[in-house]
Amino acid sequence: MAQPRACQEQEDRSREVNLSTQRLRVLPPAVLGNSMLESLDLDRNKLRSITGISKLCNLKKLILSKNEFVDFPKEIQSLVCLERLELNQNQIRTIPEGVFSRLPRLKHLRLNNNRLCALPRDLAACQGSLQYLNISNNLFRSFPQPVLQLARLQEFHVQNNALRQLPKELFQGQSLKMFKASGNPLREPPIEVCAGGIQQIRNYFNQLQHGLGQEDKRVKTMFLGASLAGKSTICRSLKQGQSKLVPKEERTVGIEISEFQIEDFTFLFWDFAGQLEYYMTHHVFITPQALVILVINLHMYQTNDKTFKELIGFWINNLSMRVPNSVVLPVGTHVDCCQEQEVAEKTHDIMARITAMLEERKNNLAHFIDNLEGSEEPKFYVDQWEKLKEMESCTLTILNLVAVNCTDHCDIKKLEATILKHVKNEELFPEVVRVLPPVYRQVEAAIVDIAQSEEMAGHGMMDLQYLVSKLCQHEHLASLGRELLQDILRYLHRIGLVVWYEEIKHLESTVFLQPTFLITMFKLLVRHQLIQQLESIPVETLIGERATIRDRANWVCTFKSKAMLCHRAVRALVKHQLCSEGMWDVFEEIMGHRPHRGRGKLFSLLEHFELCLEVKHTGALNPQAREFVPGKPWETTRSQGESWYLFPTYLNQTEEVYEVWGGDHPEDLHIRAYFSPEIPEGFFQRFLVKACSFYSTHWVAKVTCLLVCNGRPLLIKENNQRAYSYLELRCRKPSERTGFQLAWDFLVAVVLLMQKLSEEWPGLHVCVKSPCRTSGCLAELLWPDMDGTGATTKEDVKTCGTCGHRFGAELLLPKVPRPLEEPPAQPSAHYYVTSYGTTTFGPSSIQVTRQVRTLLPPLAQGPTVMVRLLK
Repeated sequence: MAQPRACQEQEDRSREVNLSTQRLRVLPPAVLGNSMLESLDLDRNKLRSITGISKLCNLKKLILSKNEFVDFPKEIQSLVCLERLELNQNQIRTIPEGVFSRLPRLKHLRLNNNRLCALPRDLAACQGSLQYLNISNNLFRSFPQPVLQLARLQEFHVQNNALRQLPKELFQGQSLKMFKASGNPLREPPIEVCAGGIQQIRNYFNQLQHGLGQEDKRVKTMFLGASLAGKSTICRSLKQGQSKLVPKEERTVGIEISEFQIEDFTFLFWDFAGQLEYYMTHHVFITPQALVILVINLHMYQTNDKTFKELIGFWINNLSMRVPNSVVLPVGTHVDCCQEQEVAEKTHDIMARITAMLEERKNNLAHFIDNLEGSEEPKFYVDQWEKLKEMESCTLTILNLVAVNCTDHCDIKKLEATILKHVKNEELFPEVVRVLPPVYRQVEAAIVDIAQSEEMAGHGMMDLQYLVSKLCQHEHLASLGRELLQDILRYLHRIGLVVWYEEIKHLESTVFLQPTFLITMFKLLVRHQLIQQLESIPVETLIGERATIRDRANWVCTFKSKAMLCHRAVRALVKHQLCSEGMWDVFEEIMGHRPHRGRGKLFSLLEHFELCLEVKHTGALNPQAREFVPGKPWETTRSQGESWYLFPTYLNQTEEVYEVWGGDHPEDLHIRAYFSPEIPEGFFQRFLVKACSFYSTHWVAKVTCLLVCNGRPLLIKENNQRAYSYLELRCRKPSERTGFQLAWDFLVAVVLLMQKLSEEWPGLHVCVKSPCRTSGCLAELLWPDMDGTGATTKEDVKTCGTCGHRFGAELLLPKVPRPLEEPPAQPSAHYYVTSYGTTTFGPSSIQVTRQVRTLLPPLAQGPTVMVRLLK
């Protein structure tokens, strides 16, 4: 039996050849001589042509991605059996006619990341076979018409081109199942409609047939800057058309939203408070495709590094990470307090420093890319290289600084004219104009009427079902179906007119017709001077929550030391603040009707955005706990104790975490995740919430966190210095071989959590490195791409290129030491990770999601119960 099997394996190898990452410039003769070949992978080589490939008449799969093609290889037309062709990530500008008409079996075609602006007409010849087409990241300005003839097309990617319009014919058939078009300046349909998927696009076009499309010119404008820079003054002055000074006591708390017109443009102003405490919520609302007005107090500004970083650099860095393609208009204020020459000098200094910041970012990215391309085995870093190349193409557009005297009406009008000039520039704002069916504007107008009606409460919250029924009572909307109305609500949510978080369980049936109240909910607990708010809770409110003045003092003490509030404290604080704003009627709805069991909208919102974490006191093991059964989800017994809530933003002490950890050891498994340009503001705090929701046994502090899984501790430390920003992860070195598997899987799971969170900052580069084990050696080993399995190397030994010392690979990278005799393979077991028990690991497939975390380990132990939580 062995001989036929060997022959079969040899035959399979002759039909499938992988020559990726071989630095090939020509095809090897041995390959061209194999007429039986069906699959050829030439990914990541140096090919510019494929002379002789026509000999491979049986070829079904050809991968030519990441080569150096400038001209489309015409010889491909001879491969009549071809079913899959990948030519992505080359430099191809045109495709000649006559190629695709000779490929009648082609099912899968990747042409993304080239320089294409058109497709050949004969692509339509593949209408009976082509099911997948990817032309994203090219230069298409008009939709390629041959695509409309592809009757069997199921998946179509056209992201990051320059398309303004999509043809309705693309969505009339039923074959298309997936369509991606983000990154295009689409007007018809708007990108906010496309984000809703194929059915929403179809509904849009169906409504567009019933009437002429209406142009909607709307600009989201975000006012950012340090505290007391003059953001609110400029915002209100622009809105009222005259100078409107805002007193210090009326400065913005959280975010204020307003709307006004300049000519035929509608501006939606978002005025962000400048205090650092509010930035934890700011990033939720800082979105792309907006004009950012960065307000700078020129009177306070000094031409030195410290002032620049505080007043400007902080915002530029965070914008470049969060919305790297934004347009930023710097506005200097308080010029009436400065000399004319002083204003000119400070303006020049600010613009020069911003330019230097952007140039430094560009050089850093180029340096990272060169390092990966110059490595001995670049094939291990392809994902990181692609992310860096994508980041390299995105950069902030910084407009010339405008200096204004906020008390001068002429300066306000000058600023208004400048803003209008920029938003009319289609190169800067190609997506400002949207074409909408008349019904979209009618629904918007009806919602405004409902929000302003006498029966509508000031908070603007409304039940979804009730809102839909109210909309259907309007004369022009009575015939609209529920699905279409919800589509329009989703569109209005994406442009920021209403807020509807249908992905949050306890908010899915609530629509905020006044988004400002959503900000009010955030700032109830994430705000400047929260301790003073706690101390000012009146006695009447305390009595209503069955608390005393002494309780209030304990709340303040606990919050100062542990950044935690009990449920009663939160109820009293929220009740006090809502009463002061005249919104007592929504208290129970926000907090939940049942103090210990109801979730309420507030904590659903804060936990969704990872701003707080619910924890519970446990003095001893729970005798009523459910028995752990391998293969079944862990169920917890509901605690009867009062819930506590941790707010990582307010953490300060670190001593107890280090005391529990016991100090760093030279033998620790030790890795660092480096962030460039820096760790975003609020990232570490959100990471704490995410990680602690996975691992219920933990200790946390301002810049440290200790997680425990199966009795194994893992320390996380933040270091956020300029040009040296990283998170350090440490785990004790296992004493036995099998312990390495559990230790590394614990580390990898935490790294994947971190990488998942970092995706919310598209301009942020994160790379993981392991320091050399030799004392005093500064060398670090860059981790290869991670595929989710935790495996990063097959080597048993790694040699430091700096000190020359050799180490077992398991000391530097996720790997288990090779045993003297390999034991028989064990069957996989299925386990589920919830926020109630600690995690178990083996050589696993780790999937990080919000709801269910599934691991498939062959080595596992039962989850340990929660032993202790630090208040």
